[in-house]
Amino acid sequence: MPSQDLPVYVVNIDRAAARMEALRAVAETHGVLLERVAGVDGTLLAKVDRVDADEDRFYTCNGRPMLPGEYGCYRSHMLAFERLVASGEPAAVVVEDDIAFDGGFLRRASALLDALPSADVIKLVNHRASGFRPFAQSRFGDRVGRCLWGPQGSAACYLITRKGAEKLLASMKVIALPFDVALERGWANGAEIFTAEKNILPFGDMREATVIATRADYRSVKPSHWRRLPAYLFRLKESVSRFLYARRPAPKPSVGGKVGPA
Repeated sequence: MPSQDLPVYVVNIDRAAARMEALRAVAETHGVLLERVAGVDGTLLAKVDRVDADEDRFYTCNGRPMLPGEYGCYRSHMLAFERLVASGEPAAVVVEDDIAFDGGFLRRASALLDALPSADVIKLVNHRASGFRPFAQSRFGDRVGRCLWGPQGSAACYLITRKGAEKLLASMKVIALPFDVALERGWANGAEIFTAEKNILPFGDMREATVIATRADYRSVKPSHWRRLPAYLFRLKESVSRFLYARRPAPKPSVGGKVGPA
């Protein structure tokens, strides 16, 4: 069986088995080997059975209750972190099952880490990259840095080191935010979080067929605006923290890396 520099973990729940098979078929055409991480299906758990979930804090920070799919998504990614730590591998790419593959993304992902080896996490896919501030550039021309504004959205594909996984397993154990939001919060989780300026991979055809929650699901649990005031205040504080985090001095680049503006 061929080997590859980075393991690729796919977070996938049992009722989405067809998505996994479709993703595996496409990956195989590009020579990418996938390791499935059996995810947690939050819809199968009663609220009282959720572990490490601070429901009150979640409501305060987000202005609404936690949805079953959000709980399952968060716990599933934490299982991927545990897999990486147990494997002994230095790093891995974690993807959700609505991503699309091409033949060069692993080389580009590895090159980003080579350019910025101090990174614990490099997000490879985002919905937006507002106020991008470059820290380094890979040998393939991809720039990696941080964004002054956010959240960027999506945890569909990211590179994480074993050291980073160990940090996040400790600091992100208790769920108080959606996973994609919590992952970006380097100022709070103690990890060096960076992002590619442009998406390394596109989303696949399954993007709209979400298994987490639809827009209607989110709208159905939102209370009136005045009850969301604590969440608005939390977001304001987060915006300031994000801006200051992005403005921190850039770590020293590796040989051949190009440092962005300080």
